[in-house]
Amino acid sequence: MKLLITGGAGFIGSAVIRHIIRNTEDSVVNVDKLTYAGNLESLAAASDNERYIFEQVDINNRVDLDRVFREQQPDAVMHLAAESHVDRSIDGPADFIETNIVGTYTLLEAARYYWQGLGHERQQVFRFHHISTDEVYGDLPHPADTTNSAHYLFTETTPYAPSSPYSASKASSDHLVRAWRRTYGLPTLITNCSNNYGPYHFPEKLIPLMILNALEGKPLPVYGKGDQIRDWLYVEDHARALYKVITEGKVGETYNIGGNNEKQNIEVVLSLCDILQELYPQSTPYRELINYVPDRPGHDMRYAIDASKIQKELGWQPQETFDTGIRKTVQWYLDHLDWCKRVQDGSYQRERMGFNK
Repeated sequence: MKLLITGGAGFIGSAVIRHIIRNTEDSVVNVDKLTYAGNLESLAAASDNERYIFEQVDINNRVDLDRVFREQQPDAVMHLAAESHVDRSIDGPADFIETNIVGTYTLLEAARYYWQGLGHERQQVFRFHHISTDEVYGDLPHPADTTNSAHYLFTETTPYAPSSPYSASKASSDHLVRAWRRTYGLPTLITNCSNNYGPYHFPEKLIPLMILNALEGKPLPVYGKGDQIRDWLYVEDHARALYKVITEGKVGETYNIGGNNEKQNIEVVLSLCDILQELYPQSTPYRELINYVPDRPGHDMRYAIDASKIQKELGWQPQETFDTGIRKTVQWYLDHLDWCKRVQDGSYQRERMGFNK
């Protein structure tokens, strides 16, 4: 196949492209605007491959999208381009509306126009895979609030109840994709994933932020009590799941993808401190850098994915436990500190965002 992947220079998109180039015979067209979180260094392992093509295109630019579809003739679309940081969405929601909602609409229309012009056989093969988040479902009961929290999991039919501008924009894009399937017959699939972590993650997110702050002896800001629970999914496991869905998933279906690793944020931070103390010891224990700060507005307390559908129907399950994945992640950042410095490039210095200004 030839796969058109939007946001391929981002964290998850680059993992998907590396997986495809390394493990399949498929070709990839990477469509990316290259915003602050997109970096082509994440694709160094694929960039020289003859099966990889890069197009620096904004998904809001319909003319450029039509040209890419016309020239590249993809067999499928994997739509990962998105603004994804909740704190940034609190400070500046407009970018999230523009990229996640309007951009998805523009891409859907370009894909529909292209798909309608294909011959019957290629129309039957074509797929539009929209990659979304578990945050569209809102939050779940916390163990501190109920004796039965373990029975509450997000399923593919959980009603949407987004809390932040980010999750609301992703919920909107999910609805658009389903509407284009129902109204126009566009062969779509949707996946909703839990929190990703792993190599090449931009340092605004929890795990790389904590690693880099710790190494520089800076405070480790933990929101509220640090008791917010997330299900952690190693990014390379997610990449394998996404490829399973685009190649074997059933048109019109939604698949939840989770790591089966529920952890409180403070547990994650403590694990990072302990691994760093082992691999890069300091005289002052890293745990002493933990600093509890005011929580962000509307912070969801718990996410937890029921991934049984993709496991049963497509045979996917995560290969990494949290313990193995987080150790690999810490070691990767220790080995790639120069990459971390370059991607921040003066425009972001790990400052606090999401104050509801």
